[in-house]
Amino acid sequence: MRFSSTRPFTSLRNQRLGYIHQYIHPRRLSSLHQQSESSPGQDFGDYSIILPPEPFIWGVSHITPRNVPASIRHPSYATDPELSRFCLEPDSWKEQFHGDGRIQLGGEEEECLRRAAHLARDVLGYAGSLVRSGITTNAIDAAVHEYILSRGAYPSPLLYAGFPRSCCTSVNNVVVHGIPDDRPLESGDIVNIDITVYLNGYHGDTSMTFEVGNVDSQGQALIRQTTLALEAGIRMCGPGQPFSGIGKAIWECVNGVRSVQDPHDISSGDLDKSSTSYLSSSPEQTYSICQAFSGHGIGRDFHRTPWIYHTPNEEPGVMRSGHCFTIEPAIIQGPNASTWIFPDGWTASTENCARSAQAEHMILITEDGAEVLTR
Repeated sequence: MRFSSTRPFTSLRNQRLGYIHQYIHPRRLSSLHQQSESSPGQDFGDYSIILPPEPFIWGVSHITPRNVPASIRHPSYATDPELSRFCLEPDSWKEQFHGDGRIQLGGEEEECLRRAAHLARDVLGYAGSLVRSGITTNAIDAAVHEYILSRGAYPSPLLYAGFPRSCCTSVNNVVVHGIPDDRPLESGDIVNIDITVYLNGYHGDTSMTFEVGNVDSQGQALIRQTTLALEAGIRMCGPGQPFSGIGKAIWECVNGVRSVQDPHDISSGDLDKSSTSYLSSSPEQTYSICQAFSGHGIGRDFHRTPWIYHTPNEEPGVMRSGHCFTIEPAIIQGPNASTWIFPDGWTASTENCARSAQAEHMILITEDGAEVLTR
């Protein structure tokens, strides 16, 4: 895990514990947003804040992972604790990975990758159909787990660096890596469900933020802005294009420099320059981009190079046919993109409890363009 701050975890933990004690019981943000010095005058809307329950439990050893039959192929990190430890140690990745991650197009590799991506898409659709007021994210996770197993696949998040559940569910102010739990979803919540499956030796990864019941206009606008940001990044993909162009395009979209105008273009997958307009953002619609988490190469490995950053960057390299990677911007209300990690070691929340939404697709670079595999 990585913080947007470079301070050690212990100092952040102590600082955040003081913050937690101020707002220990979930409440509606309409009573809190004006107290945030980082977002004067902004109305983040009306929703419940997600905070770690008391008494605090550090880590996830108290959560029992769901079983996966031995007959289903497991990724190596699920059976080898040493490999699982490497998952969150970037210095070890250069030794763990070989080559640039490109696959051979037109053969078995591409077919396996497509099947994994299509299954991830189907699982996400199933998970989204379960979202309603009153259901717990733990119940969604249990259903998703069984659905994935029934397709002969392994839920990739399970036991990845010790993660205890089969998908990630991030509600309201939780940015990423929310652990499914027994809190019932409420009308007005927004919840990102992040699905990754491991099928025939390849991972497929996608996510979407869903509305629960009646979501306020600010929450709806946030989700729409996140979808537009993802599509802006996708439009920069193709052979010979720089990886750094993705982050620049997302930043321009979120900051009102560039915006996809017609939402129909998104659902149809037909995005062209005619659907792009140049706008100036208004203060009450300010958003920021989480910089603590990135997209990544994917295929035989869950996470690997190339790393896909969602803000302007100087990441080297250009896209080549056979590259496959995710674009997954997490967009936050207001100008403060700082995050902190719950005591469980995984759940990343906005520092000021503003809402976040995320959307994710897998992109395959072909000989003459780019294809969204999880569309």
